[in-house]
Amino acid sequence: MQISGAAAPAPPQTGLDYGPPTSGSFPNSGLYGSYPQGQAPPLNLAQGHPGTQPSQRSAPPQASSFTSPASGGPRMPSMTGPLLPGQGFGGPPVSQPNHVSSTPPQALPPGTQMTGPPGPPPSVHPSQAGYQLQQNGSFGPVRGPQPNYGSPYPGAPTFGSQPGPPQSLPPKRLDPDAIPSPQLNELPPQQKTRHRIDPDAIPSPIQVIEDDRNNRGSEPFVTDVRGQVPPLVTTNFLVKDQGNASPRYIRCTSYNIPCTSDVAKQAQVPLAAVIKPLARLPPEEASPYVVDHGESGPLRCNRCKAYMCPFMQFIEGGRRFQCCFCSCINDVPPQYFQHLDHTGRRVDAYDRPELSLGSYEFLATVDYCKNNKFPSPPAFIFMIDVSYNAIRSGLVRLLCEELKSLLDFLPREGGAEESAIRVGFVTYNKVLHFYNVKSSLAQPQMMVVSDVADMFVPLLDGFLVNVSESRTVITSLLDQIPEMFADTRETETVFAPVIQAGMEALKAAECAGKLFLFHTSLPIAEAPGKLKNRDDRKLINTDKEKTLFQAQTGAYQTLAKECVAQGCCVALFLFPNQYVDVATLSVVPQLTGGSVYKYACFQVENDQERFLSDLCRDVQKVVGFDAVMRVRTSTGIRAVDFFGAFYMSNTTDVELAGLDVDKTVTVEFKHDDRLNEESGALLQCALLYTSCAGQRRLRIHNLALNCCTQLADLYRNCETDTLINYMAKFAYRGVLNSPVKTVRDTLITQCAQILACYRKNCASPSSAGQLILPECMKLLPVYLNCVLKSDVLQPGAEVTTDDRAYVRQLVTSMDVAETNVFFYPRLLPLTKSPIENTTEPPAVRASEERLSNGDIYLLENGLNLFLWVGASVQQGVVQSLFNVSSFSHITSGLSVLPVLDNPLSKKVRGLIDSLRAQRSRYMKLIVVKQEDKLEMLFKHFLVEDKSLSGGASYVDFLCHMHKEIRQLLS
Repeated sequence: MQISGAAAPAPPQTGLDYGPPTSGSFPNSGLYGSYPQGQAPPLNLAQGHPGTQPSQRSAPPQASSFTSPASGGPRMPSMTGPLLPGQGFGGPPVSQPNHVSSTPPQALPPGTQMTGPPGPPPSVHPSQAGYQLQQNGSFGPVRGPQPNYGSPYPGAPTFGSQPGPPQSLPPKRLDPDAIPSPQLNELPPQQKTRHRIDPDAIPSPIQVIEDDRNNRGSEPFVTDVRGQVPPLVTTNFLVKDQGNASPRYIRCTSYNIPCTSDVAKQAQVPLAAVIKPLARLPPEEASPYVVDHGESGPLRCNRCKAYMCPFMQFIEGGRRFQCCFCSCINDVPPQYFQHLDHTGRRVDAYDRPELSLGSYEFLATVDYCKNNKFPSPPAFIFMIDVSYNAIRSGLVRLLCEELKSLLDFLPREGGAEESAIRVGFVTYNKVLHFYNVKSSLAQPQMMVVSDVADMFVPLLDGFLVNVSESRTVITSLLDQIPEMFADTRETETVFAPVIQAGMEALKAAECAGKLFLFHTSLPIAEAPGKLKNRDDRKLINTDKEKTLFQAQTGAYQTLAKECVAQGCCVALFLFPNQYVDVATLSVVPQLTGGSVYKYACFQVENDQERFLSDLCRDVQKVVGFDAVMRVRTSTGIRAVDFFGAFYMSNTTDVELAGLDVDKTVTVEFKHDDRLNEESGALLQCALLYTSCAGQRRLRIHNLALNCCTQLADLYRNCETDTLINYMAKFAYRGVLNSPVKTVRDTLITQCAQILACYRKNCASPSSAGQLILPECMKLLPVYLNCVLKSDVLQPGAEVTTDDRAYVRQLVTSMDVAETNVFFYPRLLPLTKSPIENTTEPPAVRASEERLSNGDIYLLENGLNLFLWVGASVQQGVVQSLFNVSSFSHITSGLSVLPVLDNPLSKKVRGLIDSLRAQRSRYMKLIVVKQEDKLEMLFKHFLVEDKSLSGGASYVDFLCHMHKEIRQLLS
């Protein structure tokens, strides 16, 4: 097989040579067919004849092939012979694998109206009974081509859809309401379809996810092999740690990295790792073992300070070891000595976690502690805004009520009976109120500090207390707070002095801890950190747009630095009714490893469930305090850039006042020397932290990657989800310093370079009209388009400045699973599968063309949850779910489904609960009726379609990428 550019061995995949298409049928090989060099089927942007019926077009094997209009590519020869039953239109089968029952095609009765924008209907070939009868394989209203696209695209993309090889595809069910209008040949000539790219002929995220689940979900992922690409984040799988860290802790953009910087520069694939050091594991997987080496502490390399791990090489009979990171030879201390077996491994290797596992913990000695003394257990301080807005909305009463029970669930270590964490309480508006809740008091005592410019803590003894000892005094305080401020007229608040006070309290108590701030308005009262309203939508799409994402003042950066030094992490709960300058208020939470939660226009009846659920989770989750993380690499590469919620005072140490189970740190690597194919490359992430019980620990994660001299090997071992996670974070940081348009263009250029390099050096020769994508990167265009259309990079008119700043800081510390569903939401049809089937229904693609108005869908993106109800849903379904007699009686915007005793209601509510349980934040439900004003909000998440804010549809973006790639290649 010929490969232009690089003489690389063919990947371990069956391949069909991809010359010019011939007539006749091709052998079937899988869903997409398999293509040379691990590539996805070529998308041949070739011009079909206007009005050609699908059955008359032809193609290479299952290729979703198209030639863009600009390319003037050759027309495809016709297929000889009729299309066989079950033969595809080319491209993957449509993405509803489980909806089986086949109805013969029939035309709509005369006079039937179709909802949705009018468009030329599809053609149907008699031999395709059992297919959805829309040219895009969708349910629901037929949509015509979408021309009038903005400047980058020359016009409506042209299209030739082709039959693939004979294959048995699952029969497709015809929805009564998805039956197409009269056949093409019955329409006047000007209405026939022209040049339409079939969305089913381009790579489908749903299909890729489904295939990975089927292929890799059943077997455990064993980590004993270097450079193994793990299953996708959307696949449920078990991990067996046998020497490399689980993908739950570390995922890489590529598991085979170029040996030289020249090759890396050529490919433009960023080399990065997304690290989640304290990730939660499923119950079937064991938490990392804790190793105690006593007073001598963990064994390390004398030169580079890397920790003992399975890749260290023992020599001279076990008396010395060679560091796998820097090659330094070290002596083995007598107490650690052990003989080697005939293979050169220590005979106790399998008894020691640090010699046989990818992830483990060491107990740290006093040398690893601040001021050389062991830390005290951390403290939680609840700081409650009691200004007019907070009291009037019912927030203060709700919060005080919840805290009474929540304090029983503070995080605790292992089998401890109660948490070691102490708690304190502050309320504030323009001044601060501290409370003495010492167990010996009959009633809590309040102390007011009104000099906010020079903040101090008025009491030490009795401010931070043990919950069980001071239970009655705390309960009394929480009962009194809502009453004390019930008649307040104070509308102004301070903000920076509140954080300052919490930090000073922790400093005085000599412990690390976490501040929980509940805040409602822009802090305009005279005090340090005072802010003004600078919201200005006119700056959007100008060079000054970046100022909207930057902090208003440097005061918060300075404050954050002091917090980090004290190990003071800040969680901020915002309840704004208008602009609060999230960009500035989130600086301290962001730099201290905390979180920001935002409940705009908070109303107790609508938002209490979401707020209380987020609060409970944040209070209960495991946190490492006063943490420092360092990533070491073997010679040849080094960590050069870091993304996430943390602070850095030098170029190597990631400092985290707090690091919880949901936070990730993304690290980018660059070459500083040549790598060796035989020895590969190693990463070691070491996190030093204080546990909830006050124990100082080191958590170590190790990962070995392969190295390659051939580009083909790089492209065969990439992980697109991780790549998108990195690219989104890179772009979201970029908007702080560059115009948004520049950031978008940079992303498009980088993606085009990655794909052009593959095309030039790895793909088998083919016509320039074909877009050829690497198999493991075939979703890069669709996912990248979702990032480009996101609110941060392309806001719609309804998106506020605060929303954009909020999402920007949120994405910065998301893991790969979270960015995957955030940028490409899951759309689940609810009434297609039988009611008794309680498993999660298979998802469909995020496009309006997939919606049938006789069905109900759930859409989730990790933050939002929508229940879309089609206008022609059966009356029985409406009754079972909403307890009303018809579609018109459903309340639009409803946020809670009634609890009804019937199978459908139980199934849907159960599904909603299970989706919420998978996500780190509570997703509030919004019921959206078809054709209702709320539908615009819902459609914003149908990311394969053109967006109102001007974002391209997936099809259009793919054509644009193809054009960019061809320009690079020419």
